[in-house]
Amino acid sequence: MSATAFATLPLLVIEDEVSVQSFLRAALERNGFKLEIASSGADGLELLKRNSYSFVISDMRTPGGVNGADVHAWICANKPELAARMLFITGDIVNEETTKILQTTGIPCIEKPFRVQELINAINKVVSE
Repeated sequence: MSATAFATLPLLVIEDEVSVQSFLRAALERNGFKLEIASSGADGLELLKRNSYSFVISDMRTPGGVNGADVHAWICANKPELAARMLFITGDIVNEETTKILQTTGIPCIEKPFRVQELINAINKVVSE
């Protein structure tokens, strides 16, 4: 993806915790990113069906029966160009199910709580690969 396309399309953030949503919005906007936030995996899928995004940041566990792995699977099937531009966030990286999903998908993950620079570095690393 060109730098121009990355700059013009928003990031999609799928996160159910309001405090984490606020942190992500402030951190990402302060670093020049535009973003939209979905409060569940199901809401995230609806936004993905209707809009284009440069990148997806998804919590591994969200309410409503659609988790981060489900979002990734949908992206692979429906928007494969976005599949390599995804980052998981989680507060439960040692969970066996989470570990299996990370190994299976190959999607990078950062563990909550994380610092702003850690998030920006992770996004930049994924985009540059």
